[in-house]
Amino acid sequence: MEFVCNKSELCAAIAHVSKAVSSRSPMSVLEGICLQTKQNAVTLTGYDLELGIRTTLNAECDGELSCVLNARLFSEMTKRLPGTQVHCSIDENLCVVLNSENTEYQLSAMSAEDFPELPVVESNARTAIPQHMLKSMLLESGFAASVKEDQPILTGELFESNEDAFYLVSMDRYRLALRQEHLPGLAPFRFVVPKKALNELIGVLKDDPDQNCEFFNNGKHIVFAVNGFELFARLLEGNFHNFRTSIPTESKINVILQKRELMACAERCSLLINEKNKAPMRCVFADGSLEISCKTGIGQINDRIPADISGENITIGFSNKYLLEALRACQCDKIRFQMNASNKVIKITPVENESFIYLIMPIQLKD
Repeated sequence: MEFVCNKSELCAAIAHVSKAVSSRSPMSVLEGICLQTKQNAVTLTGYDLELGIRTTLNAECDGELSCVLNARLFSEMTKRLPGTQVHCSIDENLCVVLNSENTEYQLSAMSAEDFPELPVVESNARTAIPQHMLKSMLLESGFAASVKEDQPILTGELFESNEDAFYLVSMDRYRLALRQEHLPGLAPFRFVVPKKALNELIGVLKDDPDQNCEFFNNGKHIVFAVNGFELFARLLEGNFHNFRTSIPTESKINVILQKRELMACAERCSLLINEKNKAPMRCVFADGSLEISCKTGIGQINDRIPADISGENITIGFSNKYLLEALRACQCDKIRFQMNASNKVIKITPVENESFIYLIMPIQLKD
């Protein structure tokens, strides 16, 4: 069997599909990419039993065949071939020859018989979201997902639709990130997708307002279909926290800040903080400014930026890491801090609306 396809398209497909290939597995086929040929098409699949990615390329094929190629070798060999076209031939002994112009590689493939089937996900309810919107929402909300495995449900991100609104929510014990959009006509749903799968989904989403990403699920697995790729993921089981009960509805203190100024200040503080030298950022909101100080075994910093403050003065402690991750995620020039007391959760939103809501628990300061 032989096929010919465009080199850059093949390299891009291998790069994305490889994200679902297991780096270490007792099953050697899981460390490979399953290649299937049929008339005028080549399908590539990576699947580590939790995450699967599949795509199909246009190609000139002279037969049907399935095999599994070592993902690393397949990727590196293809990238190093000269020219713009890749010619591939596979014989009955699964000996693979890749060539382009005057360069030829040979490698051995594995039988596809032991490669696991992707889950069959059948659903009549398909949801279509503009892919540029979904990408923006994921980038602005995913940072708060837990990295600890003691509560698996929190290592993913909640997808929820309710009353013409679409919500993405991630959280751990100390913070919460919510991103919402008004999207009338969505069918109601609520499920939690692993963060690893969403990181790979971001990689294939484009900033294209005219193209959608479709997704559908069967209660156990979800499939995202976008730009010629299908991404399969196992949904997380468990009860995700009712995030609405955590969001304060009133605030005694409101502060408007320039995001870039605050982020620059937090980044200056981060030079003094590491795993051995930990300390909160002491933030004093008073007299039209925000005074920030931080002292560790490395050194000390005192900084000040302008702030538009409504309400009483307040001193509060922030985690430098949590604040920076929130600031880097939000895509706006000005942000609003809403606070009630030095030991109560801080709410961060855009000034104009609440397209995103970030909650951060304060750190108790020592006098």
